[in-house]
Amino acid sequence: MPVTRPVALFNEEAAEWPHFAPHLRAAFAAAGLDVELRERFDGRPVDYLIHGPNGPEQNFARLPGLKAVLNLWAGVERVVTNPTLTVPLTRMVDPGMTEGMAEYVAAHVLRFHVGTDRHVLGQDGLWRPETPPLARDRPVGVLGLGVLGAATARMLAVLGFPVTGWSRRPATVPGVTCLGGAEGLRAVLSQAQIVVLLVPLTPDTANLLNAERLGWLPRGAAIVNPGRGGLIDDDALLAALDSGQVGHATLDVFRTEPLPPDHPFWAHPRVTVTPHIASVTRPESASRVIAENIRRAEAGEPLLHLVDRGAGY
Repeated sequence: MPVTRPVALFNEEAAEWPHFAPHLRAAFAAAGLDVELRERFDGRPVDYLIHGPNGPEQNFARLPGLKAVLNLWAGVERVVTNPTLTVPLTRMVDPGMTEGMAEYVAAHVLRFHVGTDRHVLGQDGLWRPETPPLARDRPVGVLGLGVLGAATARMLAVLGFPVTGWSRRPATVPGVTCLGGAEGLRAVLSQAQIVVLLVPLTPDTANLLNAERLGWLPRGAAIVNPGRGGLIDDDALLAALDSGQVGHATLDVFRTEPLPPDHPFWAHPRVTVTPHIASVTRPESASRVIAENIRRAEAGEPLLHLVDRGAGY
């Protein structure tokens, strides 16, 4: 009998197909896989769904023979609650995405640390010789110590910042003090002059930074949120910015994207808006992750980066 080729369906916005298709085909070949890659669903059986949350196929029950959903994004909150999901789901852990995230956060942490804005935006003819502290004297808190959070925390530690990380699951990151639980969260926030949010968005982490927890921060602390918009209570953040409790916030993710032009974040003098560019899935490196998981599935091996649906990530 002829050997049946596994079928992978690319389920993301049509504009992404030309960016991913050549890299996926190259990654399949490099992994020794003979995979039929399809651009759109035509009713025939599908083995693997290469899935983006904006893809046209959201009813997985329509896909006969489906073995696994391979998410193209690191966040899975828009997939894990899909009632038609009955097969294993993996999240994207892309080396390119990880590097980009660490670089974005390091840039904005250093921006706050050395007071770059005062010099770049404040060239008004006044000489202000304000010397910033050394990195070793600027505590940083990183909320979330998964792949992205751990890489970011390590980079900040290498730069000399004393980094304390917090996660819901026990974590160990070289050079980083790792805490957990409610008391650990308060300990991190109470001493962090700069806070980075990289926890997944789940029912337990929604509005993680609410009015009470923003009040735990040292006055004037900065926030960098490249994680998920729902991690922060928007109204509480605006109030904290207005009062000076929070000195500045760089926000890359929002509850509604694109961020509406009339949203107060755009005009607030203590907010920097970036358009969800902190880090993105890189087609070349992400395709190798997809190919490896298909290879593993076809060989009967455990999938990488399998999502715990109960935990939501």
